Amino acid sequence: MKIHKVKARLSKFNLKKKDQLAWKIAEISSDNAKLDSESIEMVINRIIDNASVAIASLNRKAVISSREMALKHPKKNGATLFGVSSKLKFECEWAAWSNSTAVRELDFHDTFLAADYSHPGDNIPPILSVAQQKKMSGIDLLRGIITAYEVQVNLVKGICLHKHKIDHIAHLGPSVAAGLGAMLKLSTETIYQAIQQSLHTTISTRQSRKGEISSWKAFAPAHAGKLAIEAVDRAMRGEKSPSPIYEGEDSVIARILDGKNTIYKVPLPKINQTKKAILETYTKEYSAEYQSQALIDIAKKLNKKITRLNKIKKIDIYTSHHTHYVIGSGANDPQKMDPNASRETLDHSITYIFAVALEDADWHHINSYTKKRSNRKSTIKIWKSIKTYEDKKWTKKYHNSNPKNKSFGAKVVVTMSDGRKIIEQLEKADAHPYGLRPFKRANYIKKFLILTNGILDKKESHRFIKDVQNLKKIKAGRLDKLNIIVKRSLIKKNLRKGIF
Repeated sequence: MKIHKVKARLSKFNLKKKDQLAWKIAEISSDNAKLDSESIEMVINRIIDNASVAIASLNRKAVISSREMALKHPKKNGATLFGVSSKLKFECEWAAWSNSTAVRELDFHDTFLAADYSHPGDNIPPILSVAQQKKMSGIDLLRGIITAYEVQVNLVKGICLHKHKIDHIAHLGPSVAAGLGAMLKLSTETIYQAIQQSLHTTISTRQSRKGEISSWKAFAPAHAGKLAIEAVDRAMRGEKSPSPIYEGEDSVIARILDGKNTIYKVPLPKINQTKKAILETYTKEYSAEYQSQALIDIAKKLNKKITRLNKIKKIDIYTSHHTHYVIGSGANDPQKMDPNASRETLDHSITYIFAVALEDADWHHINSYTKKRSNRKSTIKIWKSIKTYEDKKWTKKYHNSNPKNKSFGAKVVVTMSDGRKIIEQLEKADAHPYGLRPFKRANYIKKFLILTNGILDKKESHRFIKDVQNLKKIKAGRLDKLNIIVKRSLIKKNLRKGIF
């Protein structure tokens, strides 16, 4: 890996292309690096993972709306929509819009956390949609996805957006553009222009994840993917972009991030170096924000230790800066303590999540979020007794550059009414790659079977699992095999009309 120093510069210095971050990303996207076998297998895992949560969310409101929009944009020889017959094809950017929303809706796919936050699996739907429309092969798709993961993971390592309340999809636009460029074998110049347009058009604030969180949280990455597809299309037609988008005098760094005096250090592989960043990412065992994964495991363990939950006086959670300030008490969001808050809000409330997991010794992607469940009196009592605190030790562990030592856990101190304290802590979620029981292919398939049970025909389920595991051998023009078809009678519609 090579560390690239990136900073804003005055226009009069006329920074050369070869010294710009967007160009360096484009170079590694247009190289001819050998595909890593472990990375290939992990891509297959993540396609299965995405399909699991997408099918499970097919009849949720946001997904229905996104699908209805996509259905209005048919295209012969286009791309497929999750759940819809593969004989029907749609414009790839609209298929990406709908499929990305389905993947993101339940907050239940993969994650990568470093200087910033991300869900790298968001790269897969737009790249797959374009691959289907452009008649690409399985190997082409793998190259695109592996490249997109490489770019997003390394941008997340090097550039913090959250500090300035910019949503993390600003790293997703460039990574999708880079992945599309790699898959389509575009020139470095074309990818460079597309990356810059993608970043320029995907800057938005984190209000989408603050206060009463709405369905836009699911639409946001879909929007970024759609914009990236359009940016690549324009770049392929020879259109140029705002440049240099990272280092310019009025660029993202200069005007939105840390400003002209800051140097960002972004790691990237050397040209033709094998890309393995996808192996540093991790999926979710539970449908909730990633920082809650280890805390759900802690809650389940405490459930076995505490026989009388009604005797709990208070619960103190000592954790990292991110957990405390984004999903904990430090967020200062009263909505995170509201039993009638939206599902999107509750899955970003560690106090709610911990209370339910402690009572139930379990977590369910639907049942744990129902209004009946969130309004249970015993739950509210525990919920209101919980406070989080930033502990610098946990923040330091969170930012550890060694994946084996990086921690997203916490220490929990439960004080009982008699003064007795029960303490439990965990460095990593059990399902983390370096956790107690890391997710393997069998776990991804099990998750798929659980989430699609009652929705997907067993024959179609078996067919998909077989085809996706044969991804390397899927020939050009046959990637519709990665679509999943659900009986038409099981797919709900939104009767409210829009513009399309």
